[in-house]
Amino acid sequence: MSQVFPGEVFAQTTDFDAGIRQLLPNYDQMLAAVARCVPANSRRILELGCGTGELSHKILDRCPAAEVIALDYSPRMIEFARTKINQAGYQRWSGIEADFGEWANNPEKFDVGTEFDACVSSLAIHHLSDEMKAKLFQRIGKSLKSGGCFWNADPILPESPVLAEIYKAVGEEWTKNQGTTIQEVRSRLASNSDSVDYATSYGYSSQDQLATLDAQLQMLMEAGFNTVAVPWKCYGLAVFGGIV
Repeated sequence: MSQVFPGEVFAQTTDFDAGIRQLLPNYDQMLAAVARCVPANSRRILELGCGTGELSHKILDRCPAAEVIALDYSPRMIEFARTKINQAGYQRWSGIEADFGEWANNPEKFDVGTEFDACVSSLAIHHLSDEMKAKLFQRIGKSLKSGGCFWNADPILPESPVLAEIYKAVGEEWTKNQGTTIQEVRSRLASNSDSVDYATSYGYSSQDQLATLDAQLQMLMEAGFNTVAVPWKCYGLAVFGGIV
C-alpha cells in the first residue's frame, strides 16, 4: 500500500492533473498568473511543493534559461514532476525530497541556498498553520535577492459565511460544467480510498488550514516584503505575494 501525504489530493497520481481541473475553477489561469508574475529573465527559482510539475512547466515555458529547485516531501510527486519536465525538454529542474516547513525552521539542514530571483508555490502552503505560514514567509524573504519576488496560488479562508456559500456553489457549478459531479470526483480522493495509506498530517503540514487573504498579506508585510499584491483572484482562490 503506497503512502499518500497531505496535499496529494487523489489516490492515484495519474488522476491529479485532470481531477484538479474538475475541482478548481480556472486552475490553468491561476497557474499562468503565477508564471506571468515571475520575470522572464529569472535565473534561479525556488518552488515549494512541486506536485505533478504543472507550475514548474509553466514557469520554465516563461523562463527557459532558469534553474528550478523544487522542495516536496512526496517522492511520488517529485518523480511524476521530473518525468513531465524531462519530457518537455527542460533539464535544469531538480526535486528535493524535503518538508518546506522544516526548511523554514531549520534552513541550515538543507542544501538549497539563497539569492533566488523568485519563489513560487501552488496549493501547498495552506496546509501549514498560520504560525508556520508567517515563519515560511520570513524564510522566503531572506532567501530572495533584493528585488526578488514570491507568488503563491492557494485557496483562502472565505471572508464571511455568505461568501463561503457562494464560493462553494461556484465550485460545484464549475465541476458540473466539466461534465462530472463533486461526488464522482471525491470518489477518487486519497482520503476516501482504501487502496492507499493516507496521512492526515506529515511534518508541519496537515489538512486544510486556510487563512484569509488579508491575514496573509499582513504576514508578508511583517516578513519584510516592500510590495504586496494580489494579481489574480477567483472567488475562493487567489494568487498573492510580493517583492522584497
